[in-house]
Amino acid sequence: MAASDLVLALTGASGVQYGIRVLECLVRAGAPVHLMLSRPAQVVLGLETDLAVPGRPAEIARFFTARFDAEPGQIRCYGPEQWTAPVASGSSAPRAMVVCPCSTATLSAVASGASRSLIERAADVVLKERRKLVLVVRETPFSEVHLENMLRLARMGVVIMPANPAFYHRPQTVDDLIDFMAARVLDHLDIAHELGPRWGAAPTQGEGA
Repeated sequence: MAASDLVLALTGASGVQYGIRVLECLVRAGAPVHLMLSRPAQVVLGLETDLAVPGRPAEIARFFTARFDAEPGQIRCYGPEQWTAPVASGSSAPRAMVVCPCSTATLSAVASGASRSLIERAADVVLKERRKLVLVVRETPFSEVHLENMLRLARMGVVIMPANPAFYHRPQTVDDLIDFMAARVLDHLDIAHELGPRWGAAPTQGEGA
């Protein structure tokens, strides 16, 4: 795995559109992406989108490669228990991993080091190798358990980024709201983008978020 490689995982929280948009932006930026979808994420894809995403990892990679016109091999997809995947080992640790959206079940597993699935193991690898981990948590309201898990991970250096789009840029469509969150993720990955105006770059009313 190259040092510039990124891991993107989609779990079973609502808001799978955020993860799909991040994937598209990473592909367009030329970044190699190691993609993982949990089984609940595949269910949510069918509920929240019109995308006919197949079930097998190789087919998923081909689907998104064609959809986003990715370079051959730019998107590599792994199954939930594909323990031979490079992301399962610290010797192949990526420079960063994003879980978007991140369910509170995945949040809990990462906070406890459960490593029951490849997504959880990859997050554990990123933590132990001191690489960047971004969790786009999607739940409301948060329970005390959720908050304690987020605080525990934040103290380890994990970026906790609840899926809370802002409105100071005056979004006109749902896609504008999705792009706001995708832009925040890309910022933390040091990926250049032009998904929308930044605070102070365009006339706004009121105060910033």
